[in-house]
Order: sequence, then structure tokens, then C-alpha cells
Amino acid sequence: MTVASVARIRAVPSGAGGTALPLLAGAGPLALRRTRAPRDGWARVTVVGAMSAPLGGDRLGIDVEVAAGARLTVDSAAATVSLPDREGRPAFHDVRLTVGEGAELHWLPEPVIAARGSDLRMTTRVTLAAGACLVLREELVLGRHGEAPGHLTTRLTVDHGGRTLLDQSLAFGPGAAPGWDGPAVLGAHRTMSQLLVVPPPASAAGFPLPPLSSLTPLAGPGLLLTSAAPRTAFAEASAALMPVAPPAGSAPDLDLCVQVAAGAIAVEVENTEARQPQ
Repeated sequence: MTVASVARIRAVPSGAGGTALPLLAGAGPLALRRTRAPRDGWARVTVVGAMSAPLGGDRLGIDVEVAAGARLTVDSAAATVSLPDREGRPAFHDVRLTVGEGAELHWLPEPVIAARGSDLRMTTRVTLAAGACLVLREELVLGRHGEAPGHLTTRLTVDHGGRTLLDQSLAFGPGAAPGWDGPAVLGAHRTMSQLLVVPPPASAAGFPLPPLSSLTPLAGPGLLLTSAAPRTAFAEASAALMPVAPPAGSAPDLDLCVQVAAGAIAVEVENTEARQPQ
């Protein structure tokens, strides 16, 4: 049996300095839970897997809308494991994120793991208003511990103020173009992680990169950290990229867009070994 479902989230200002969630609708294997936000004025939603998914043949999606002035963090309770079905069909996982003027979204899911024999096609489409803020994390793991990888393709597109900020496609595993596991791409490494920050924080100046990583200023208000390093190193680099929250009462600046994510990523650095997929 295959599953076709789309979970939906809508965040709006509450009118009392906070963020309300008038739409919080889980679907199929994607259950949505409102959890404690890391900062006043924010809402937080945790995606919880209600069953094993995606399985070959499944079509899953998440639509998130953050209205002007709202602040939302979306994370997940565990890694997503792509599994094969008996017929060898691909599974599809589509994410649509829309962030309004003056709104902020931190999209921080746990890793996606392409298990042996699986075939997952992922797309993430982000539409940002000119004054929107975004922190987006994507972590890809090719195979569970000690197994060969499945096939995984991803496409990430980000539009900012009506113009394309980023359009990137990746493909790994059996069936991908030759060379994905060669020295010019991943080699023997089996993780690929990215952190996109819009607008870029001032703390990026002089940022010390870990091995197997790059920091790319985008042709627009964005910065992309890409890493094939182990998850611990990527988490530490991500936390270092985030600024420390300013003292209460200090003037806000663009770095406020990402300070909440800094706390969430720092916690993951402490617990990454316990949460490493086996």
C-alpha cells in the first residue's frame, strides 16, 4: 500500500507579540505537534513520524506558510529513512515554504537517510518576500551504518523578492551520474549537509571552515554552508556561524534572523553522538 498525503502549517502573528498556528494539519505518516518555542514571540512545530515512510511509491509533502510578521521554527523528532518497496518504485517528498514580509522561518529537520535499495526524489521550493528571513538546514546520509546507499536526488530552489536566489540539484547513489563517489564529489564520504542563511549574518566574516566544507556568498542576500564532514563537525560549524543573542534591550539587526537557530544547533552538537543513526 502506498501513501499520498500533504501536511500543512500556517503561522500568523497572534496580535499579542506572539505567533499563532491557525492551521496545523498532519497527514498520513507526517504528524505535527506544537512544541515549546526557544524564544518568546516564536512558534515551534515538530514533525513526528506516525509510520515508516517514505516507502517506494509514496508521495509525501509538507506545505508551510509563515505570514508577514510571524516567526516559526519547524524541526523533526527523528531522522527520515527512505525505504525500498518490493517493486523498486521511487518515493517523492516535496516541501514548499512561503515566508512573508518581515517573517522568519527556521527549517531544521533531522537528516534524510537513503537506505540500501531505496529511491527518493526530494524537492524543496522556498518563496521569500524581500524582507523575509530564513535559516534552512538539509542533511543527507547515504546508507545506514555499514550498508550501501540508496538512490537520492534533491532539488532546492529559493526565490527572494521575485528573483531566483538559489537553484541547485544533487544526485547520489546507484543510478546517479558517474562520478558522484569520485574524488571530485564525495569520494568515500557518505554525508552531504547544507545550511542556508538569508540574509547572511555579519558573523560570517573570518568564519573558520572545517575540512570538506565551503562557505558560498550567493548573488543576493544569502550565504550557503556546504559540508561533507561528519555530522558533529557540520553541527559545530553551523553553531559557530550563528551569532550570540544580544543583551535584552539592545537594538536589533539582521543577525536576529538566525540567533534562535543557533541555540537549536548548539544543543544538537551536545547530543549528536546519541542521535547518530545506526
